[in-house]
Amino acid sequence: MLVSYQWLKKYIQIDDLTAEEVAEKLTRSGVEVDLVHAMNQGVKNVVVGKVLSCEKHPEADKLNICQVDVGEDEPVQIVCGAKNVAKDQYVAVAKVGARLPGGMKIKRAKLRGQTSEGMICSLQELGFEGKLVAKELAEGIFVFPTDMVPGEDALEHLNLHDEVLELDLTPNRADCLSMIGVAYEIGAILGREVTFPEENVNEGSEKASDYISVEVDAKEDNPYYGATIIKDVTIAPSPMWLQTKLMAAGIRPINNVVDVTNFVLLEYGQPLHAFDYDRFDSKKVLVRRATEGETIVSLDDVERTLSSEHLVITNGTEPMAIAGVMGGAKSEVQADTQHILLEAAFFKDTVVRKASRNLALRSDSSARFEKGVDPARVKKAAERAAELIADLASGTILSGVVAHDELSVEPHTVNITLEKINGVLGTEIDATTVKNIFKKLQFEYEEQDGHFTVFVPTRRNDIQIEADIVEEVARLYGYDNIPTTLPNTPTTPGGLTTVQQEKRKARRFLESTGVHEAVNYSLTTAEKESHFERGDQPRVKVALPMSEDRSTLRTTLIPHLLDALSHNKNRSMLDVSLYEIGSVFHTEEEKVTKQPNEKTMVAGAFMGAWHMHNWQGEKKAIDFFVVKGIVEGLLAELNVNGNVQYVQSERQGFHPGRTAEVRIGDEIVGMVGQIHPTTAKEWSLPETYVFELNLQKIVDHELKALRYTPIPRYPAMDRDIALVVDETVVAADVEREIIELGGDLLTAVSLFDVYQGEHLESGKKSLAFSLRYQDPEKTLTEEDVTTVHEKVLAGLEERLGATLRS
Repeated sequence: MLVSYQWLKKYIQIDDLTAEEVAEKLTRSGVEVDLVHAMNQGVKNVVVGKVLSCEKHPEADKLNICQVDVGEDEPVQIVCGAKNVAKDQYVAVAKVGARLPGGMKIKRAKLRGQTSEGMICSLQELGFEGKLVAKELAEGIFVFPTDMVPGEDALEHLNLHDEVLELDLTPNRADCLSMIGVAYEIGAILGREVTFPEENVNEGSEKASDYISVEVDAKEDNPYYGATIIKDVTIAPSPMWLQTKLMAAGIRPINNVVDVTNFVLLEYGQPLHAFDYDRFDSKKVLVRRATEGETIVSLDDVERTLSSEHLVITNGTEPMAIAGVMGGAKSEVQADTQHILLEAAFFKDTVVRKASRNLALRSDSSARFEKGVDPARVKKAAERAAELIADLASGTILSGVVAHDELSVEPHTVNITLEKINGVLGTEIDATTVKNIFKKLQFEYEEQDGHFTVFVPTRRNDIQIEADIVEEVARLYGYDNIPTTLPNTPTTPGGLTTVQQEKRKARRFLESTGVHEAVNYSLTTAEKESHFERGDQPRVKVALPMSEDRSTLRTTLIPHLLDALSHNKNRSMLDVSLYEIGSVFHTEEEKVTKQPNEKTMVAGAFMGAWHMHNWQGEKKAIDFFVVKGIVEGLLAELNVNGNVQYVQSERQGFHPGRTAEVRIGDEIVGMVGQIHPTTAKEWSLPETYVFELNLQKIVDHELKALRYTPIPRYPAMDRDIALVVDETVVAADVEREIIELGGDLLTAVSLFDVYQGEHLESGKKSLAFSLRYQDPEKTLTEEDVTTVHEKVLAGLEERLGATLRS
């Protein structure tokens, strides 16, 4: 809400306060003012001038030489290039030495040999936003619509000495969406009276009921609808005082009738609508719910399809306006309009909200109806608008308002005790202070022995319960005056869940290895995931996606990480390692009716070099074993037991020979591998490796208790063996057999060589392992180790057909 300081002074006496001081008091009482900005952006020395003569420049077809009276002894000569400059106009003149927005200084100049002593200005050149300037004033210089006195301060007439308070209102403070509402708030803070505009409606002899009737079918949605007829109006631009007030509030002037409805909207907070009576094409107003598929062309010239959830104003047959949201183009007030049908109504907030949301159409009117308007002001706003239209458009108000009226304007009652107020606030406020606060708020009340019955006026529909009254007392008493106390309720210390702890461990480890975190949307497309998942797999679709690229919930983190790698590669960042911890969503239903299964995953993606040392000439490219090593380190950091296996597998979108499932026991918890070159080409990526792990499954396998073993006191003995096995035998299987056969004395096994080729049979390979034997209780003898070692060799030959390589 933009509040003009000068306009606000019409309703409450605040001459002793600056705009900044008013803003400070509002903010301290709970109505936050984001900023106060001056309409005058450094403009000075701009006066009213009268164009005495206007002739073409002899050396330039597009320039005019003007003699302008600026209130001095002699007129000044100004060269002007505006097409609309003419003799006898009253214009805004920046004299020599004047300042314009942006620090521009006006100097005496020569244009094609002719002296120019000043500048005739447009509204934009004086600091008005182009989108807020009336269409007829948007091009060329600004011309005052009435006769003025040359030499007067033009900024005064253009309201450029004003300051605007920008209120950041919470949704419950709909009462401050009007000038009168803000005046009430300031009046309560300062303890001052609010002055209201006087409605003085002079009605003609003709009756409005002879021209229009009102029928409301949807009575619950529209308890009040009033129609006022104003005849013989003349559509013209509004006077400057009205235009400048609207522009200060961020509204573009249109014409005298529409501008009045917007002015009253800002003044009273009550939306109004003016129909062209002749284009309304009926003597009947019928308010009803729209029929399914019914259409209307709104004021923005867009055809909109309505549903039975929407309330419409009709002429008995076709819609003329979407109730509370926007009028229709057919009955729009235009330059040739002669008679006005003025609507003042109270529409149910939920109906307006549905229409505004469904049609993606938000207006100043809908914003106020959604939050709630004051039912007590509906009729007063209509009277105020009718009076102004009759005055500014020279119309005649017909006698009587034709209305459907079932609107209740009774105040809401809230009961509260002084003990309750002090108990919540931790204060010792006395009853007299509370009474004074209610008086400042202009709340009627009854009090007996500390028990208050408060009659809340209809303009404050945000006050419904005891807590609301406590808040009002606190605001007006002053938050700074409320003592600081500790809460007297039992509290429990906060903490991290198990998954949160594991996430932190995973982040700490991955970042320690040099991998950077990526954060992506949880929304993607089924097409992008089809590179890695079955295309027919059910997915969770978004009902109203922000775009086609964000239409389904993701089932894997990998595509988004590949997007990030591609983004970096396209910007010549070729060595990139990223990880992400996030949720994926799975469902078994084609049409999702229940909550999808949400899983927390950790994934990484790598391309380019992993380690580079240019001086030493060292460069280590990312490969399968680097990524596998990171996964092994991550599982160790998460304290997973040693039964981790990496089993070669074939997965959609991955290299068949460089991909492995990660298993803990018999359960698959993730994968690690290279993106298939064909798939990588879809993202324009080089050789790329990824991993993805189910963090929740890993947590379930975490060892809850750490066990430490003492440093060995006795030496170990190492034996190396080279085994010849079938090339189909997996090294991990051989390692597991060695561990099982070696028993307690075998403390470590590691594969250090794999060989195929010369001196080996076709279909065979050699696996070389280093075995370490150690006893924590004694020094092993050669005989002890030989016994166990031969048992290992015999067992391998029996189980796997392995023989020692000669």
